[in-house]
Amino acid sequence: MSQPGTDRLAPPQSAATAVADRDTGLVYQRCRWCGSVAFRKLLCPVCSSSELEDALSTGEGVVIRSAVVHRYTRIARNESLVRFPEGFMYRCRVVGAAPHLIWVGARVRPVAGTGLEAGELVVELCDSVRTADWH
Repeated sequence: MSQPGTDRLAPPQSAATAVADRDTGLVYQRCRWCGSVAFRKLLCPVCSSSELEDALSTGEGVVIRSAVVHRYTRIARNESLVRFPEGFMYRCRVVGAAPHLIWVGARVRPVAGTGLEAGELVVELCDSVRTADWH
């Protein structure tokens, strides 16, 4: 005999739903012991614990350092250090504007559909480019 209401279980989350959830933000790790945050780490950078649990970030960050890079390619690209609201910083490639027009303080968000297979995080500008400051 079954209990009333237990015959209808919630359907398991499909892989497509999990990918859609990951497209709306970044997945980072939070240490279960000390609570510090990390991005793409095997051990906690503070207490060296291996008990890191995944959490979903809002994904919007702020550029704190920006540089135009010509290394290993003929085309210039922008590499910026971005601080995310959860407390971690990560080096990202910024798209959506010319590399020299990315400014410190610009708000950025991850580009949907790009993974970390290439080893880099790609973000795009949330704000429009400020060209009035350039003469």
